Order: sequence, then C-alpha cells, then structure tokens
Amino acid sequence: MASINPTQGPTYGGNSVVITGTGFTNATAVKFGTKSATFTVNSATQITATAPAGTGSVGVTVITPGGATTPVPYFYISQPIKSALTETSGPLTGATTQILGANLTTATSVTFGAVGSVTPTVVNDNTLNVTAPTAGAATTVPVTVTTAGGTTNGLSFQFVAAPTVGAINPPTGPEGGGTAVTIPGTGLATVESVTFGAAEAAVSVISDTQLIAYAPPGDGTVAVTVTTPGGSTASGTSFDYEPPPG
Repeated sequence: MASINPTQGPTYGGNSVVITGTGFTNATAVKFGTKSATFTVNSATQITATAPAGTGSVGVTVITPGGATTPVPYFYISQPIKSALTETSGPLTGATTQILGANLTTATSVTFGAVGSVTPTVVNDNTLNVTAPTAGAATTVPVTVTTAGGTTNGLSFQFVAAPTVGAINPPTGPEGGGTAVTIPGTGLATVESVTFGAAEAAVSVISDTQLIAYAPPGDGTVAVTVTTPGGSTASGTSFDYEPPPG
C-alpha cells in the first residue's frame, strides 16, 4: 500500500505530494480522485506529484501497467480567512494579539512583514493567539497567516516604540489635585493613560511631543507614568503633593 506526504493541501492545488510505495518505475498516471496530476518518477519506490485543484477528500492512486494502488486519502483544505486583529498595535517586544477569521485550524505560521514569523497557538478554527516577533524600530507591517490551505493577507499591525518622558512642569501641586502639568517627550500622541502614583489623571494631547495632565488628588511624592501601546515610561522627575497650610 502506498503512502503520501503531505496528506492535505490547498483547494487551488499546486503543492508537491511525495508518494511512497513499490513498483513505480513504469507509472503511467497519478490520480487525485478522478483528476490526473503531473508527476515525476523519482525511483521505483517514490513519485513526486503536483496536486491538482479540488475540494473535500479524494483518493490518490498510482497507475502502472500492472494495475493501480489502493487509494490513499488526501484532504483539500479551504484557504484561510482573516477578518480582524483584536489588537492592531503593540510594543516592539512582546506584542500580543488574536487573529479572528475562518479555516485557521491548520495554521503553521504568522508573518509580520519583514519583522519575522512566529508559530501561533490555535484556539479553534476561527481564532489564533499570537505573540509577535521583536521589532527593532517602530513600523507598520502586513500580517500573513499560512495554513495547509494557503496564505491570506489584508490586515496590518503597528509596532509602537515606548514613549520617552522628560521633566514635568510644574513638579508640585496641592493635595486636592487639579494642577495642569506639562509633560514633554516623544511618542505621546497615542497615550492611553497618565498616572500620578496609582491614580489616573485626565489628559489633553497637545502633540506627539507634549501632554497636559491634570493631577488627581493625592499626597506625598509620586511617579508620573505615561502609558501608550508601546509601553509605559515614568518621568525622570516626580510630582510632590503639597499639604494645605495650617
């Protein structure tokens, strides 16, 4: 009985399938179901065939003057469909996202443009969990999923550098909060939060290099931290809450 490798491929065909068996020297045809495949006889025990287009499950047979081999099942896999990324941006290192779509069960790799490829975790036929490779700089890249059914494109992911944060001004304010604090830096336009210690502040985005944060109520000396999709960075200067007089 012959065997084949791989046992599955895309519905549009074109992939190479190695057939192993005996008595192949004078093979006259290779069939995928009722369709004939182009093939090369490598030896008396091996043939390489190019799968034709097809659907569902078919039997692969080798035909020689002595007869035909017992059909070996070959499965046609539908091309993957990508509908969305749950996170479309993330830090240069350790970015995670889910890929939603269909026909994803046989996914073997996810490629983030020139940044590189990773192996996804298959949750089910509609969902992949992915930890992106590390990018050397901020960039936006196409995301490609490869399965036994082929590849699919159409979505992109943005790698975002961590923000830089300069000295805040003013560095002090009343415990009741409300102080408008200017925060200079870079990569600030996509700010997700600014915290004074553990308390989150209201924020106005002036530009990619400047924020205005309104100090929440607090006490003591606290760190001022800016968080963007690229990560979190604390200012080099802390904010001091001044107690009321009396």
